Amino acid sequence: MAFYIFRRLLEVIPVVFGVTLVVFFIMQMVPGDPAVILAGEGASKEAINLLREELGLNRPLYVQYGDYIMNVFQGDFGTSLKSQQPVLQEVMARLPITIELAFYSTLITIVLGMTAGIISAVRPYSATDITVMIVALLGISLPSFWLGLLLMYVFSVQLQILPVAGWDSILHIILPALTLGVGGAAIVARMTRSSMLEVVRQDYIRTARAKGLKGIVIIYKHALRNALIPVITVVGLQFGALLGGTVLIESVFAINGLGRMIIDSIRMRDLPMVQGGVLIASLVFVFVNLFVDILYRFFNKRIELN
Repeated sequence: MAFYIFRRLLEVIPVVFGVTLVVFFIMQMVPGDPAVILAGEGASKEAINLLREELGLNRPLYVQYGDYIMNVFQGDFGTSLKSQQPVLQEVMARLPITIELAFYSTLITIVLGMTAGIISAVRPYSATDITVMIVALLGISLPSFWLGLLLMYVFSVQLQILPVAGWDSILHIILPALTLGVGGAAIVARMTRSSMLEVVRQDYIRTARAKGLKGIVIIYKHALRNALIPVITVVGLQFGALLGGTVLIESVFAINGLGRMIIDSIRMRDLPMVQGGVLIASLVFVFVNLFVDILYRFFNKRIELN
């Protein structure tokens, strides 16, 4: 196990290179000059050139990228072109909000998705199963931003029982977390149903029934535990996707999280901030995947990690 974790940590290094390389050159393709944006519309050409030289934007791209990589491995993610604050400080101020939103959304995804999937698997091809799967299909199909606006209109504007926007209390968390969690719950529900149906046909389930065990014991102790492996994979991927997928929802609900910060930085061509935000979000995703792999061993002792 220790060797496996060490090997996975080593794999983070090429991930860092890949992420920074892709983000760096994509940002170079975005129209607009950061120096012009920061200097303002009325700035002279001399002032713009001076600012470009101060920011190091007049150097060759490979030199800019090489300097950035060396600084990253020393723990220096650069300085924001807009706020003139350290990128790491700015990102770490916003990251906990995005992680908290992703966590509550994932919690909703697990509760709703697994409950619906188990209900469908216990009564396959029944009216209940068909209804749950239709609702799950709708959940996958609905755009998250549209669902967020709909929930906001119903619960904030019409019923006035939940706040419209912000991130100050538990009440502010409900709507954005529910918006993100519903789509993931639909995916988890379908995966749970599929995995459960495959497991309940196994010989050891028939043996458990022949021993006279109660149905609820068979479902939760024997079938569900062995059906969780693909579900855990989906949940882990969903959490990672939520770290980058909160951009629209943070904008809809006016949440000052990492996603909204990256969008604002892209508009300002704040390259260090975009690179730092995407890189740290990617690292969190990598560690979430590592945690998911370790969970495999916890739920199924027969799985060997090597």
